[in-house]
Amino acid sequence: MKTADLIDKHAAELKLIHLPFRSFGAKHSFAGPAQTVKCFEDNTSIRAELETPGEGRVLVVDAGGSTRIAVMGDILAALAIRNNWVGVVINGAIRDSAEIAMMDMLVFALATSPVKSAKHGFGKVGDIIDIGGANVAPGMWVYADPDGVLVSQQKLA
Repeated sequence: MKTADLIDKHAAELKLIHLPFRSFGAKHSFAGPAQTVKCFEDNTSIRAELETPGEGRVLVVDAGGSTRIAVMGDILAALAIRNNWVGVVINGAIRDSAEIAMMDMLVFALATSPVKSAKHGFGKVGDIIDIGGANVAPGMWVYADPDGVLVSQQKLA
């Protein structure tokens, strides 16, 4: 279901992640339960999560809004596809955007940067994060399409 239709029917149950996202990938929408990562200019925790079975989940990343360093590229996008993650939402930057644009994936991010991330192991998985004015906890539902990214406490029909 389109995010506009979801808002029309379930506005009280939804929260908009209000950030100026750009979308990357060949898919146009996704919906699934969230898994969260909080990191800053280090993608070690993102990679670790994407190496696990996604089981139709959405990875929601609070990368501190940094657009200086990319925390995801084509290798991690391919890993997400291979492990059945339906999408990724990043409060930060990606790289390899031309390659990701052709993949069967949808990634929302603030910007692109050619600079790769650090690999120091900094980051936290599974916490409640605040991203674009919305609190996102593991298990909450994420709905995304070209109109925006929404979160809900439960799956909406």
